[in-house]
Amino acid sequence: MIEFFFDCSSPWTYLAFHNIQPLAKEFGEEIIWRPILVGGIFNSINPSVYATRDNPVPAKLAYQKKDMADWARLAGLAIKMRPTVFPVNSVKAMRGCILLSKDSGRDMVPFARAVFEIYWGEDQDISQDAVLAEVCKRVGVDPERLLAGIAQQPIKDQLKANTDEVMARGGFGSPTIFIDKTDMYFGNDRLPLVRDALARRKERAA
Repeated sequence: MIEFFFDCSSPWTYLAFHNIQPLAKEFGEEIIWRPILVGGIFNSINPSVYATRDNPVPAKLAYQKKDMADWARLAGLAIKMRPTVFPVNSVKAMRGCILLSKDSGRDMVPFARAVFEIYWGEDQDISQDAVLAEVCKRVGVDPERLLAGIAQQPIKDQLKANTDEVMARGGFGSPTIFIDKTDMYFGNDRLPLVRDALARRKERAA
């Protein structure tokens, strides 16, 4: 089992969200999608992110843009760095992911993918109801139902619970990936290590 804790406001998470799906399929692993609010993590245990964002090293920032472009090209994704609205308030989008995961779950992955695409690829502000309504239309979800649903207290509580849980388990950002509950990996660039861990487990089981 693979658990994938994620927030659509992170471009590295977009890459990992895209890349982990064929990897899981290759090994016959189920992905348990766990939406979180990464801003809550930064506020609670990782405020250094804000200092780095507010006072960037110019050379490092230039390289980060190149690095992201290289990874996006490799994955075949359109990622604009940085979007016009950055950082973005993703709480409504992530509550939407919680709401859809509580239904049959089949709409959650297409919805999350469309949120990533419209924010990182099309530079639209996912904090806005009209943008989320457009996401819903693209994936066949009723916009009114979603916008009403994300205002429900149990949905808000579940997003906070997921965020608190990943911190309690050692996570400090997005994406945070667990194999079999305790084996943690952070970031898109750790997926080769995830692959290695799954391969080694498969060998042990053979």
